Amino acid sequence: MTRLAILVPGGSGQLGRDLAALARSSNAVHVDVTAPSSAELDITHAGAVVDAVRALSARAVADDLRPVVINAAGYTAVDDAESDEQRAFAVNADGPRILAAACASQNVPLVHTSTDYVFSGDAERPYEPDDALGPLNAYGRTKAAGESAVLGSGAAAWVVRTSWLYGATGCNFVRTMLELERERDTVTVVEDQYGAPTWSADLASGLLELVAMVTNGRGPARHTLHCTGGGQASWYEFARAIFAELGADEDRVRPCGTAEYPRPAARPARAVLSGDSWRGAGLTPLRDWREALAAFVARHRTELAGH
Repeated sequence: MTRLAILVPGGSGQLGRDLAALARSSNAVHVDVTAPSSAELDITHAGAVVDAVRALSARAVADDLRPVVINAAGYTAVDDAESDEQRAFAVNADGPRILAAACASQNVPLVHTSTDYVFSGDAERPYEPDDALGPLNAYGRTKAAGESAVLGSGAAAWVVRTSWLYGATGCNFVRTMLELERERDTVTVVEDQYGAPTWSADLASGLLELVAMVTNGRGPARHTLHCTGGGQASWYEFARAIFAELGADEDRVRPCGTAEYPRPAARPARAVLSGDSWRGAGLTPLRDWREALAAFVARHRTELAGH
């Protein structure tokens, strides 16, 4: 059985919570997991990061565990980043650079999460990891800078891009649609932006599979990977599926174009990520996004009802 010591910065976010819960419940891997919130471990504070990674390494040595860091911390308020790019850059670029440097100094591997928003969204096919970046907004620019910092750090590091993440906690599209279904007779959602909805619990499972490979010395030769829910959808199609899973009339969801719903941050029109790199590394593809959505609603129906 693989024995791991995992540090998860950003442990109070939707992905961080799912990572910690899944790691602690795993029967296939023995895990000592520490998942501090961003308040408990601010990755922009170098001293705190160095201390946390050193403590992880020391705990691993003492308990005969293999250490690894999964960075789930990030500034994810896409529209707010347009007017607060300095803070977004600190969290999404400077923080990962500091974290990667600390990991390199302690010989601890790092898995860093990133986003489809590093692409422009004008491709006619799903994006591969090596495709040219072209972020359209501040959030995407800061995440692209974070990727570069991690991969250029000298650490044993892997970047995993995902898209349209949702979970039981935090601010995400599924929870927003739940609120709007209660409050409004109809909801208008853009139909000309496409991506792959991804349940944070499914992504967490994939990341844990990846770190098991990495800590066993079988880390993928490719250091940038894409991991999303299977298939693709527009936001409009995603919203209709959410209504249907809630038992609501999906025809209450009305389509509109991006031009009719202006936002501070431009969004990529079609930033669908190819899963070929994930499969090619011998990792298990995530299930289709519709199947995952049904499982998410079934698991969290009671708590969502009280949201």
